[in-house]
Amino acid sequence: MEFGQLEKLLDFMAAHGLEEFEYEHAGLRIRLKKASASVNATPQGGVLPQGLPRQPQATELPAPALAAPTAAPASVTVSEDLHTIKSPIVGTFYAAASPEAPPFVKVGDVIQVGQVVCIIEAMKLMNEIEADVSGELVRVLIENGQPVEYGQGLFAIRAAKKK
Repeated sequence: MEFGQLEKLLDFMAAHGLEEFEYEHAGLRIRLKKASASVNATPQGGVLPQGLPRQPQATELPAPALAAPTAAPASVTVSEDLHTIKSPIVGTFYAAASPEAPPFVKVGDVIQVGQVVCIIEAMKLMNEIEADVSGELVRVLIENGQPVEYGQGLFAIRAAKKK
């Protein structure tokens, strides 16, 4: 299943107000469940994928990691003049290409639209996340190695003024 298809399922759930959705086809089983408000730090609510085969390292995030509150400043209020780059998928946030590499971006950097700002690992695939606005990186909203949900804020950007 491709991430575009997963996003369509998430949109379908949101559009129809579904709390839970299960799908099985050709040996692939996906169960999506809206996270409870006490676990979710994002105002929109998130959904968590679970699938078959039941090999947590290959197809799903372990449940304890999803239920545990993160040490990241998820409750930080982003002021209205800042743009938030949000996670397009559920996975694990990585600030750099490898543990030894410097982070893609750091607070104070001026970033451009299309510039890679982080990686989110989902189902053993490394997905490069690109900036959707140009501007100055003001705050990183999640810590390296932490799980992220669909739609969760990753970075706060002071968007460049258009001339």
